Amino acid sequence: MAKYTEEAAKLLDLVGGKENISAVTHCMTRMRFVLVDEGKADVKAIEDLPAAKGTFTQAGQFQVIIGNDVADFYQEFTKISGIEGVSKEAAKAAAGANQNPLQRAMGVLGEIFAPLIPALICGGLILGFRNIIGEVNFFNDAGVFDLEHGTLSIADISTFWMGMYNFLWVIGEAVFHMLPVGICWSVTRKMGTTPILGIVLGLTLVSPQLLNGFSVATATPEEIAAHTYDFGFYSFVGTGYQGQVIAALMAAFVLVWLEKFFTKVTPEVVRMIVVPFMSLVPAVFIAHLVVGPIGWAIGDAIANVVNWGLSSNIRVLFAALFGLLYAPLVMTGLHHMTNAIDTQLVNNLGYTTLWPMIALSNIAQGSAVLAMIVLQKKNDRAQQVNIPACVSCYLGVTEPALFGVNLKYKFPLLCGMIGSAVAAMVCTGLSVKALSIGVGGIPGILSIMFNYWGVFAVCLLIAIVIPFVLTYTVGMRQLSPEDRGLVALEPAAAPASAAPAAAPAASAAPAGPGALVCPVSGTVKPIDEMPDPVFSSKCMGDGVMIEPAEGACEVVSPADATVTVTMPASNHAMGLTLGNGMELLIHVGIDTVDMGGDGFTCYVSQGERVRAGQKLLSFTPEKIRAAGHPTATAFVVSATGSAQGVTFASGMDAEAGATEVVTYTA
Repeated sequence: MAKYTEEAAKLLDLVGGKENISAVTHCMTRMRFVLVDEGKADVKAIEDLPAAKGTFTQAGQFQVIIGNDVADFYQEFTKISGIEGVSKEAAKAAAGANQNPLQRAMGVLGEIFAPLIPALICGGLILGFRNIIGEVNFFNDAGVFDLEHGTLSIADISTFWMGMYNFLWVIGEAVFHMLPVGICWSVTRKMGTTPILGIVLGLTLVSPQLLNGFSVATATPEEIAAHTYDFGFYSFVGTGYQGQVIAALMAAFVLVWLEKFFTKVTPEVVRMIVVPFMSLVPAVFIAHLVVGPIGWAIGDAIANVVNWGLSSNIRVLFAALFGLLYAPLVMTGLHHMTNAIDTQLVNNLGYTTLWPMIALSNIAQGSAVLAMIVLQKKNDRAQQVNIPACVSCYLGVTEPALFGVNLKYKFPLLCGMIGSAVAAMVCTGLSVKALSIGVGGIPGILSIMFNYWGVFAVCLLIAIVIPFVLTYTVGMRQLSPEDRGLVALEPAAAPASAAPAAAPAASAAPAGPGALVCPVSGTVKPIDEMPDPVFSSKCMGDGVMIEPAEGACEVVSPADATVTVTMPASNHAMGLTLGNGMELLIHVGIDTVDMGGDGFTCYVSQGERVRAGQKLLSFTPEKIRAAGHPTATAFVVSATGSAQGVTFASGMDAEAGATEVVTYTA
């Protein structure tokens, strides 16, 4: 019988049988199922399988984490089940069909905004810094520090800081006023059309030849006349759409539809000429004459409704409901809409009162996990997930905590929701304002207007204490001794007929030191910071995250080893085994398996012996980012073999094939 035959048969039964599987595939570390009814999957029993290191659901796919042996497991599973595996693209399409229209729409929206979030966070931090140096009056007229009666800011009394205040707006304006350019680019990238046409369309929405959208309300008749386009039979005021989200989204989808239509009906010989012209020019006219004004009105209406809810007499109830439900929204993917709403609020009002509640919800869920850390301090297996999940949650990434801990036990999720609701009520009741979206955890205070820092700090304390106390109290009653690690599993008794144990072998020679060099040039960080719960939770093993340096595009072998796992269809990851049995996993990017090998080249084959520093594969960072994926690379020691005392270096810049990042006793 093959190695995984029995477990593969059990997994087939535990996911609901063959009839409950719409599609199945695998990547470097996990089995990916599209299930007809996810409710039929027995998650706890699946996670108890020796080969399974955890489960989670994402984008309509039920994923079972197996590890380096996933290809062997997959082969056994498809053989036993009689189900023919499908490609990653087919599985992804099936997963989309398995979602309702709202989930699919939110999924698309999320993939559109994901590449924009780093710029929005950077812009938010810049606005926060400008607020501190240029908007807060720390000094009185005599230049003496007097926060209570101050009339002068840091920029007012310093030429250097005034210059810094003014120059930083170059970045702030690029992020927020020119946002339609990024949105149009991201939509065309996501929908598979030509990104440069999206960029050009976005530029036409914010062109300086148009009346600036932020100046419309105060424009003089002369300014309006100067920006009026008269075609004889029709005239309109050329208005810019600076900062507009809905209008840019609608315009971009018009361009996408036109390009796909003309690509389909145009002969290939003239397609290069006809399609761009017939797509872009009509899209620009439609954007300014039809969908732009409609999108502007819709965006303002949504922002006004949310702002009314957060500033009316019922704002505390509105906040309680939002704070309570935000974590479940994250699990469904519906939370992506809040990025658009926050951005619209910032551009309409100059601030947002919605985003502070999002940061508090993240912190509340992290605090529930913190209580689980205390409750399960003697459960080593649970701590491997709990600790990194808590850290990532406090830094704004909640998925490891939600799927890996809180949803698994249920009561921590509810306790976190209650704490989030209370913190949101206080936060909104005292009208805390943020200058933009920011890091969605404790560092999020940097995006809060300075004069609300004290109030927000109190809200932070509420979001930490209430979920912690509730989770700890409930957990003391709900968690079994086994869950808390208070009861050790008894080793199975040896069969009566078993032969006597062999005498211990003679001691081996004294062990010597060993080291692994960095496989990719870049900045080395703790694996906890990897934006993927499979790696950040360390269920695949401990290791480091490497953010590739500018120009870095090669992966080299960290040591003399044997190539044990390759991914011929995608070439995005590789497994190696050292002579002492230590197993290594190198995984370039997050969800890059979806790229189907585009941008990746593998130079070795399975079973090949490689030397330290030998090139294993190459990748194109620009293609990874264009596909909407992070380039962060995981370097994981997935099984230590005979190695002991494994330590990982981080917080430094490393050179591929030269800088030691892992040391061990071999």
